[in-house]
Amino acid sequence: MKLSDRLETIIFQAAKAINSYEDGSEAVSQNRCVADVGTDHGFVPIRLVEQGAACRAIAMDVRQGPLERAREHILQHGMEAQIETRLGDGLSVLKPGEADTVIIAGMGGELMLKILREGAHLHGQIRHYILSPQSELSLFRHGLETLGLLISDEVMVEEDGKYYVVMTAKPGKMEYGEEYQYRYGDVLIRSRSPVLKKFLHQELSQGEALFWQLSCVDTESARNRLELLKEEIRQAKEAYHAMQGTD
Repeated sequence: MKLSDRLETIIFQAAKAINSYEDGSEAVSQNRCVADVGTDHGFVPIRLVEQGAACRAIAMDVRQGPLERAREHILQHGMEAQIETRLGDGLSVLKPGEADTVIIAGMGGELMLKILREGAHLHGQIRHYILSPQSELSLFRHGLETLGLLISDEVMVEEDGKYYVVMTAKPGKMEYGEEYQYRYGDVLIRSRSPVLKKFLHQELSQGEALFWQLSCVDTESARNRLELLKEEIRQAKEAYHAMQGTD
């Protein structure tokens, strides 16, 4: 089963989180369960069970069509005893204590925050969330902070010219001192992610080119966009300098 780099990263980060739960007891190792929200084809839970990272999985989707495809793939892999499918919106069909790890990926940041807020009945029950928002990253990181979740690990991958982040979050206090840390990810900056460095180069190059183009346009909308662009460029430069260990 050939998967994209993004999905492989999600699987790796989920397995890493699940394996951290081991305390040497047989009970813990036999009850590791992952819940995949918006499972689509069901490939992520299939791979996690196949690898032995999870013993059980719950594959959930709000749409009947993708859930049927997931069921077909689960049957093809002979995993119907280990992987259950559920039709439902977000985390509404997951009960407290059913899963240790929750995966939410492939959606906009605002929608993912809505799912997490509406899954408040699970707070304190989930050890780790594996999260891969496709947009609104600054808003999303701020939202995690408000929800009492701490980003403990974060990876950025590039695939087909697009950039994706995969965050591992757990209950805890998170508070960054600078806005650029929310925009680009404090963990990525501190780890000096080479993919983030490449992304920042691209952000600065495109941002500065657009800045000079807009400087030649004397309209209110252009002036407003210029002000926003100045702040975006400033934050990108701050993140880049932080990665170099400079002020």
